[in-house]
Amino acid sequence: MNQTKHQYVDRATGTVAEERLIANRLIRTLYSPKLESAPLLSKLASSRYLSEVLGYLNYDNALSSRMSGMQRFLRSCGIDANELVDDAATLDTPRKVFERKIKYWQYRPLPRTERCVVCPSDSRVMVGSLRETSGLFIKGKFFEFPELLGGKGSRWQKRFAEGDFAVFRLTPEKYHYTHVPVAGWVADFYAVRGRYHSCNPNAAVQLLTPYSKNRRVVTILDTDGEGGAEIGYVAMIEVVALMVGLIEQRYSEERYDHPRNIEKGMLLRTGAPKALFRPGSSTVVLMFQRERIRFAQDLVSNQRKTGVRSRYSVGFGQPVVETDVKVRSLLAYPREVQP
Repeated sequence: MNQTKHQYVDRATGTVAEERLIANRLIRTLYSPKLESAPLLSKLASSRYLSEVLGYLNYDNALSSRMSGMQRFLRSCGIDANELVDDAATLDTPRKVFERKIKYWQYRPLPRTERCVVCPSDSRVMVGSLRETSGLFIKGKFFEFPELLGGKGSRWQKRFAEGDFAVFRLTPEKYHYTHVPVAGWVADFYAVRGRYHSCNPNAAVQLLTPYSKNRRVVTILDTDGEGGAEIGYVAMIEVVALMVGLIEQRYSEERYDHPRNIEKGMLLRTGAPKALFRPGSSTVVLMFQRERIRFAQDLVSNQRKTGVRSRYSVGFGQPVVETDVKVRSLLAYPREVQP
């Protein structure tokens, strides 16, 4: 299999597409097998210092916009100017493009199905069950359960044991706001200290449990209270990555108006903006309690699709293929609800 390519399924069309791996040569160098035997270099590669330097060179350096041409950049990334809240002409640096707002209420409508779970981001997703594995195996694993929840999450480990999970990988050109996946009350909210490893497929393949190593923010939602979706507890883990130094909480009830920090006791509304990754590629992991949800069938079927060149298929007996999804689109139903 050609490991220089990474393909995925476009949910809207059902076709197989090839991912444009941004800064792939740099990532392959930083996460080469040789680096694993050099602890100091490995530590530097995932440090906040290097992440900030690369972030400046890629997103803040004024030369970057003049050299590449922002309009050409927008077109090459497939960004639809009609979706933008702000005039495209004002997005004159890569950072502004990365942190853009979109008319999600118009271009990312919620499903008509009540009590469903929606995708928290424009991203590429894989789904799985902890009943089948303690993690999603990529050389080692994407994450180690219960390490992913962090030390403060020990009280939640039994809640999610043998539950289901979904891993959403945001590539650099994506819209980088996260949205609430399901209505519920904030039962817990905390940060877990960690590194700044890349979420590029090559890094995930080479590095053991990167999502359990990176800095991350954990939000636990209780959906069984009044106003919730009644699917038990849901964990939303927002994971930083290379060139992502901050996850800024910006919960807004109406569009992007009056953003607030997340606090315990808040009722969050399905599909509302929750946070902003600033900037780079990044990841969201959702975890559900056992036998409370059922993933949309097309996501399950796409993941098993054959003939797709996925780096996540390396070392597998069967393919593990991502599906490109839109934020606020259908992810899962409550177990008892028929689609």
